Amino acid sequence: MPDTSSRTAAPESGTRPASGLLRRALAETRSSRAPGLTPYVPERPFPWGGAGMPLAGDEARPGAGPGGGGRAVIDLDRVLRLSLAAPAGTPGRLRPVPSAGALHPVRAHLLIGPGCSLPPGRYAYDPRAHRAHRRGPAPDGVSPGVLVVLTVAASRTVAHYGHRAWPLLLLDTGHAAAALALAGPPAADVLVCFDADGALLSAAAGLHAAPDRPDTRPGAEPELPLAAVRLTPTGVTADAPGTLTAWAGPIRAGTPSARPGAETAAPTELAAARNLLHHIARAPELPGGTWHPAPRPEPVTDGALEKRRSAPPDDLTHPPGEDPLARLLTTARTARPDGPAWTAAVGGDAPALYAKAPGSRGLDVRASGDARPTLARWAAGQQWIGGAGAVLLAHGCPGDAPAAAVRTCHLAAGYAAGAVQAHATALGLRSRPIGSWQRADLGAALGEAPGRDWIVHGLAVGAPPPPGRAAPGFVRHPPTAERPAALTPLASSPPVTTAPGSTPSASTPPAPEARLPTPPAPTPPATATTTPAAPATPPGEEERP
Repeated sequence: MPDTSSRTAAPESGTRPASGLLRRALAETRSSRAPGLTPYVPERPFPWGGAGMPLAGDEARPGAGPGGGGRAVIDLDRVLRLSLAAPAGTPGRLRPVPSAGALHPVRAHLLIGPGCSLPPGRYAYDPRAHRAHRRGPAPDGVSPGVLVVLTVAASRTVAHYGHRAWPLLLLDTGHAAAALALAGPPAADVLVCFDADGALLSAAAGLHAAPDRPDTRPGAEPELPLAAVRLTPTGVTADAPGTLTAWAGPIRAGTPSARPGAETAAPTELAAARNLLHHIARAPELPGGTWHPAPRPEPVTDGALEKRRSAPPDDLTHPPGEDPLARLLTTARTARPDGPAWTAAVGGDAPALYAKAPGSRGLDVRASGDARPTLARWAAGQQWIGGAGAVLLAHGCPGDAPAAAVRTCHLAAGYAAGAVQAHATALGLRSRPIGSWQRADLGAALGEAPGRDWIVHGLAVGAPPPPGRAAPGFVRHPPTAERPAALTPLASSPPVTTAPGSTPSASTPPAPEARLPTPPAPTPPATATTTPAAPATPPGEEERP
């Protein structure tokens, strides 16, 4: 196996060591313990009262253009319709942006300056109605463009996924940030921030910072800010951290209206998830955060963004070719400089783990053999993954990673997967995100140090079936004597339970080294087989563990 150390270790940001609370939470969410099952929880009513404003941007506004007049440079109707809006006339579960369980916990607060299709001010966005609810005025002298603060309302995701919910909330936020960035107009510059201080984001969005603050408004739950996206007209120099600070201040207007309802998850589990996200979003050392440009893959058009959807598993059984796979891995690696590493597990005639070859358009083989059956076990037992054409894997985030690195790694993984999904759609490929992973220590399975290189996120990708191939769901097995020898998949490795820096007990034998074996010697040609996929769940809905 070639040396791929430069690609397998994700960058670690942050200087504060991981707390015991965070280490335990990471170990638990990566363990095989299944969450308790609860009934489906319907979405709560939109918590912000008042009449929503349409987002159409046809009217001229003072100061809209760089020259101080004319049409709005940033058409928020288009940006939000291509990113977060529920399609008109639908129940709202299936949207352009994917979400674990189709629960859509991410909310967007629009901090609007001049140059946009709405007057300057602070707004809350309702994705079901595709309307903006004005919550207060803009600060004096605010710079042109819009700053979108992304928050999560955790209760439904926690009710559905239990202790596995908080990483999924981070991944969902990353997907939402990617959707907004990709929908940015050509005449705008886009910056994305994943490490701004949560308290500063809360203040800018006009929200209370404490997740456990007593709530006297029935049905209105706390929102936890995790990321921000900045869109400014091209040619306008904007200080993103300064703009964020300018919006932060006393909450002057627009508190949520009272709605009937009550908490729907176990209070202790929900409180634990909220406090953990609040903890990892703290960044007092650099409250304004670091802001990175958001490149849009060249073939991605508005049409691709409109067609982007999570495909049912039956549409994902044919592997993509080497060239599109290499292009998708390039998009994944370059989407965020602070993101995790990416590897692809591919089936077909040459099953292997592939990584993007540095300095070329090709792929390197990290290990030979079919890893997909093991990935299916690691991904909460979603057996359809064993028949997927290819599975792109974001990996890194050691078990003792500091809080800032855990936050950034998960947000960046969701962001990159969102960019890759749009790119795959533009290339005519189908895709489906995979959020839940247990015992998925990829590094240990490849013979590297355990506990250092965990699978964080995944994206299954499939090509349309080539002419003459069997349709998905139809399996043609060769005669028994002609079947090729089966390849042994990755061995499932248990999570590391030894504390960082400690020495294992002498009575405990070291865990066996798990590797992907090299395929056996070729056998006489045999008819290709197609692994059947499990029955499909509704598009956009990740199977529940």
